[in-house]
Amino acid sequence: MATRDMVEIRWHGRGGQGAKTACLLLAEVAGIQGKFVQGFPEYGPERLGAPITAYNRISEERCNIHSFIYEPDYVVVVDETLLDSVDVTAGLKADGAIIINTTVAPKELRSRLRGWSGKVCAIDARRISEECLGANRPNTPMLAALVKVSGVLDTGLFLADIEESFRNKFAAKPQMISGNMESLKQSLREVREG
Repeated sequence: MATRDMVEIRWHGRGGQGAKTACLLLAEVAGIQGKFVQGFPEYGPERLGAPITAYNRISEERCNIHSFIYEPDYVVVVDETLLDSVDVTAGLKADGAIIINTTVAPKELRSRLRGWSGKVCAIDARRISEECLGANRPNTPMLAALVKVSGVLDTGLFLADIEESFRNKFAAKPQMISGNMESLKQSLREVREG
């Protein structure tokens, strides 16, 4: 069971969309900011396009829980088609939020959320990533949308810390840094709640 100071996040995506990478990036940046963190995928028979799940715990205190997350505060859905095949709202706390990669307005998604009535947020991560990165890489915009909606990290510190992480990761591909940073900033501006 999570403590009051702990935020639990569940990611839903498809193999190859970067949900696991975004989950691990969030853990890295939260750790840089002095938080206690966990970031881990749920492994199964993964293959490109198969549904995957990943998890984060972020806390001010050491966390001794080592299980999947069954009652998340936030759910991130990187692929909207999963709404029709996976119960993405299972266990989602009533005062939490779901963030969905979609072109559809948040209120229009409610009928696909199996009766869940909490906060629904939407972001067109595909369009943002195609504009900023030249390819459909929705994980980076989804990461920023989560940070904005959850408030789990200060957005200014988040941007500074993740840029430093990108400088290390993309040392051989510096053009990737500016595109990823712009996709983060655009997502912070465009995530909408309904």
